[in-house]
Amino acid sequence: MGAARRRVRPAGGRDGRDGLGGRGRGAGPRGGAGLVRLPELARAGRLRAGAAGRRAGRPRGLRAGARPRTILTIIFILGHNRRVPRFSVQKHARARRAGAAALALAGLAAGAVACADAGADAPPGKAVVVASFYPVAWLAERVGGGDVVVRTLTEPGAEPHDLELTARQVASVEDADHTVYVKGVQPAVDDAVKGHAEGRSLDAASVVRTLPPPGETDDEEAHDGVRHAEAPFDPHIWLDPSRMATVAAALGARLAAADPAHAAGYRRRAADTAAALGALDRAFRDGLRACARRDIITAHAAFGYLADRYGLRQIPVAGVDPAGEPSPRRMADLARRVAAAGATTIFTETLVSPKVARALAREAGVRTAVLDPAEGVADGASADYLTIMQDNLRTLRPALECT
Repeated sequence: MGAARRRVRPAGGRDGRDGLGGRGRGAGPRGGAGLVRLPELARAGRLRAGAAGRRAGRPRGLRAGARPRTILTIIFILGHNRRVPRFSVQKHARARRAGAAALALAGLAAGAVACADAGADAPPGKAVVVASFYPVAWLAERVGGGDVVVRTLTEPGAEPHDLELTARQVASVEDADHTVYVKGVQPAVDDAVKGHAEGRSLDAASVVRTLPPPGETDDEEAHDGVRHAEAPFDPHIWLDPSRMATVAAALGARLAAADPAHAAGYRRRAADTAAALGALDRAFRDGLRACARRDIITAHAAFGYLADRYGLRQIPVAGVDPAGEPSPRRMADLARRVAAAGATTIFTETLVSPKVARALAREAGVRTAVLDPAEGVADGASADYLTIMQDNLRTLRPALECT
């Protein structure tokens, strides 16, 4: 097996969701581990559509009688918390781009695991845009309008920092006309773009001025040494509406260059989106201009760009990774800083547990309120990026005693 093995883990992080509504299932003795090889589960991956792509029912590029080999290795990692399986896919033959062929279902004693194709083709005349998570998906839908189909890698309501891609999702990045993402937020997406879509992608962070990562500012001690190891900057650019307006313009220009037939529509919608974001930016500047307090105590270090734009100072409970938990020393320091700042509120979030922030609030004798980092929305929710940010402004004003 001369080819290098590529590993792709189930999406959704801790809960094992595959990013398309399914869950991997594992069973076995607690703390046990096993290895099952399933050779040649699939006839071929992602066949080319049309008669020209088929020769007597076989994928293009394979000689008569040849069988493409796809080896699917399922490594069960069953620690004390019964984690779901990891998947490693090694491809010895693969038909290129566009089409639909499903990997077969395999029945295992530990449970059935399904691997599907990268998704159906887009309607004729529409480009496929893969977006890594909600803020850039919102931009892609606003700017692309009816001329694109937007597919999002992060499920609604999922914490985007936890995303791990399935083989199906990596294939969707490879097959997409464009991928829009923010480098440094989701390492699995960064890897998929680097390996499969560098010439057809837009890193939103690459078109705006970025800030140093938390912990490399004068508030060094505030992060207990927590760094966002995947990027040399703070990646939370979407929490500044003015930077989002810049990304909207860049995305409109990129789509217009790639799809001249619909260029006027892309440019018009990009301008409309930038105007809406400009109005939001003005509302924040006016609403936070005169405030008795300037410190915001946040659940994690997501609000650096908002603070930078509107003259606030972010004091995060955790680092850039919302799953991080502060040490007892850090908690004691935070309680002192809350008291010194005269803060009345510690801000929690919608997609992460408020347990630590609430514990700090009890210790400091202050209340909690939700400040949404706009990283995702629940399935079926009516809110969008603009309304989330408007709600954030309404939350900040009384907490900071703004007039």
